[in-house]
Amino acid sequence: MGKKKKSMFRDRDNSIKDFIPFFVLLPFFFYFFTPNFRWGFNDWAWILFLGGIISFIRSIKRTKRPQLAPWITMMTALFLIIVLPLLTSAAMFHAQTYASLLGSVEDGTFMDDMEAVDPSQIRLVDREMAGVLGEKTIGQDPSLGSSAKLGDFSIQQVKGELYWVAPLIHRSFSKWWVNRQGTPGYITVSATNPQDVKLVQKTSKGPVRIKYQPWGYLGTRIRRYLYFHGHMAVGLTDYTFEIDDEGNPFWVISRYRKSIGFRGDNITGITLLDAATGEIRKFHVEEAPDWIDRIQPEHIVNRQLNDWGKYRNGWLNAVTSETGVMKSTPGMSLVYGGDGRSYWYTGLTSSGSDESTVGFVLIDTRNKKTKYYKQSGATEYAAAQSAEGKVQEKGYRASQPILYNILGKPTYVCTLKDKAGLIKMVAYISVEDYSLVGIGEDRQDALRSYRSVLSGSLVGQDMEKELKLESIRGRISRISDSVENGESLYYFMIQGDKRIFVGSADSGTAIVLTAAGDLVDLQFESDELSKDQQDITFFRNLSMEE
Repeated sequence: MGKKKKSMFRDRDNSIKDFIPFFVLLPFFFYFFTPNFRWGFNDWAWILFLGGIISFIRSIKRTKRPQLAPWITMMTALFLIIVLPLLTSAAMFHAQTYASLLGSVEDGTFMDDMEAVDPSQIRLVDREMAGVLGEKTIGQDPSLGSSAKLGDFSIQQVKGELYWVAPLIHRSFSKWWVNRQGTPGYITVSATNPQDVKLVQKTSKGPVRIKYQPWGYLGTRIRRYLYFHGHMAVGLTDYTFEIDDEGNPFWVISRYRKSIGFRGDNITGITLLDAATGEIRKFHVEEAPDWIDRIQPEHIVNRQLNDWGKYRNGWLNAVTSETGVMKSTPGMSLVYGGDGRSYWYTGLTSSGSDESTVGFVLIDTRNKKTKYYKQSGATEYAAAQSAEGKVQEKGYRASQPILYNILGKPTYVCTLKDKAGLIKMVAYISVEDYSLVGIGEDRQDALRSYRSVLSGSLVGQDMEKELKLESIRGRISRISDSVENGESLYYFMIQGDKRIFVGSADSGTAIVLTAAGDLVDLQFESDELSKDQQDITFFRNLSMEE
């Protein structure tokens, strides 16, 4: 009996010894994996599972048979990783909670909520093109290009202008080792002017250094740095590079919690990290500095939107009849309204639909305020295909369409690029009817084409009623014509007015025979284009009627 007890205690001692390598490696696991210790996060359970495997292998080598302690450890870990999340987070039991994560969804009126945009502020440069332009800029400095590379671009509004902004990041561990003070700067690319590309290496505070990076090394890796500076039990996501109005670089990291067991991610605020000094500041959503554009990450908002569309009428409906079930179209776009705020835009389709939408939503990227517009129309993909079809003989490829208020109508705008990625044309596509496409070599040419297409369609019947039109009467001081994209355009000025007016025969056939000195009436949309040039919507030659 005594021998059995002695053997039992010896086995127990040896079982503990099986875990010794795991306990020795535990600090390294915590340092490199940075597990979250908040309820709802189970990444630390994977470390427990790894400990069970290590002890299991050692026990097999020692006794030639499995031991109980490693099995209990692994099964406990698997319970925490698989079973507990299923029990606490199943949509069957929490459908209404999932549907409510997005918050209140209001019906919106597009004309009231989305102000018309100045075409000069329409985005021409997409993320892909920004990357090409940024790489070209870095390549002009061989010493810089050998030690640093471009990080991810993010769109941002800086002092009222849209820019793609990307940090320089280390190329390798060896490059980091010799430049541990950080990479020297960041790249800005104007979203509206592909010629405006800058390498920023100095601000009013001095030389720019990007020391802390999402994929940095050792203590400069952002997740690890924050983990050991008060974020061990905080959910972090969406590491976005942004600059303030003075050009100083920061990382904006969204903080979130699990609202439904181990699921239901919901943003609670942001952590602002100075990219150079490592200074950390925390803000609730409503307290974040005004220059920060994005607080609500795309992947979280998209998941909440789809949960709202799927479960708002209950779980049983979502898995059986699917009455009223909606889902977002692939990909979200970041759009900017006339109010200067940014929104996540995506179309909504009914279950099973691919080409058409039943409406679309705009979700404020800061406070998540959501508006639903019951506007049937085309998906972004269908709109891009329609634009490409208009110039299919050229083989141009459309960029991701962006939603704007153009001529009082919800309109997709995209660029058409050649195989080298160069912008060749601009396209405006009606959301309501994607067969209505305006194509031009620049934004203004495309707008003229789009107006002409709309004016002869059912979609554009009430267009002039919705536009803010100005009228003017005066004598022509000078006039000239030009053929652009196969269309005759007439450029003229009115005596005492410095603006140039542009029209075609569609605005009034009398324009073809108009000469300097003629008295004319005309209409144009107020502030539609630049202050120096206005497209007319109506033309009447009073001198020809005398």
